[in-house]
Amino acid sequence: MGKEGLKFNSRTIHGGQELEKGYGAVMPPIYQTSTFAQVAPGEHKGYVYARSANPTRTALENSLASIENGKYGLAFASGLAAIDAIMKLFNPGDEILSNYDLYGGAFRLFKHIFEKYGLVFCFIDMQDARSIENHITKNTKLIWMETPTNPMLNILDIKAITKIAKEHKLLVAVDNTFASPYLQTPLDLGADIVMHSATKYLGGHSDTVVGGIVVKDKGLADKLYFIQNTSGAICGPMDSFLVLRGIKTLHVRMQRHCENGKAIALFLKQHDQVEEVYWPGLTDHPNHEIAKNQMKDFGAMLSFVPKGGNYNKAIEIIKKLSLFTLAESLGGVESLVGHPASMSHGSIPKKEREKIGIKDALIRISVGIEDVQDLITDLENALS
Repeated sequence: MGKEGLKFNSRTIHGGQELEKGYGAVMPPIYQTSTFAQVAPGEHKGYVYARSANPTRTALENSLASIENGKYGLAFASGLAAIDAIMKLFNPGDEILSNYDLYGGAFRLFKHIFEKYGLVFCFIDMQDARSIENHITKNTKLIWMETPTNPMLNILDIKAITKIAKEHKLLVAVDNTFASPYLQTPLDLGADIVMHSATKYLGGHSDTVVGGIVVKDKGLADKLYFIQNTSGAICGPMDSFLVLRGIKTLHVRMQRHCENGKAIALFLKQHDQVEEVYWPGLTDHPNHEIAKNQMKDFGAMLSFVPKGGNYNKAIEIIKKLSLFTLAESLGGVESLVGHPASMSHGSIPKKEREKIGIKDALIRISVGIEDVQDLITDLENALS
């Protein structure tokens, strides 16, 4: 059986991979080199300078393409470096439509960097796909979306939005970090570009910072490769190796993440000290049915507001947690807790944060793969 027809769980291990040519190493070696010997000027074995390409990074890029059902993968120094490369596809005056509840770092990059160079950003509510058409202008070139969104866990209908985009000849890019390709593959739903902070679920062990992009179209891939090589925000061989290793256990980790996430969401939903729980697996979630259709499961990211919506109460709960570590990031094997208003979304003005539901009392948790009863006990103690 060839590697082309492999199921997802097998592709995480074998997808896009070849045995190392020198000695047959099962795992791609860490090619810790900045340059490569040439037989004669312009005559080489496919690698010249490590910014342009490195065998370890190539192995990761091939793996990214495989698990996202794409053809071309690109690895970057961070998720934001990957977003930066995508924005460089556009020219001054071009307009990008984005969901308004997005990662604070992306918002900061859009508003404080690229707006200075003439790109125009319009932040809108995309939960009703039909409403997007009202915001499309002759200058619109890209629809940028996260789903599930960070940190409100809203769900956007990728298939419906890409259908609208195609009618207007627009590109669609999806930040698939929260879901991972285990849960959804946006390219199969019509998206043109999939982006990841591979630091999160793909790496899975909170030990590296890497970004990724996957596309199907060669013309688009060539433009992005040019930007990657020219701008130089690539990830190193060690980081490539770590994420590649993480991807090989993505399917087994995600299964436990999802099981634990569901148990935690249901526990919080029925707790008398919790006012609101945001998790797409709950049947009263506004776009639960869309999530059910476009995702394999509902993930392990969720947010909640303590009873009374009091900021001080939220901080007290966070401080009392012992198994959930207060830290930036998400998607590692360990459970993390964050306070979006002062951490991941602190760069968004308070008025804008509150408009999209990010209250000062909102708590975001990334549910890890520990024993779920230990996690519930930790939350129970903190809420009491």
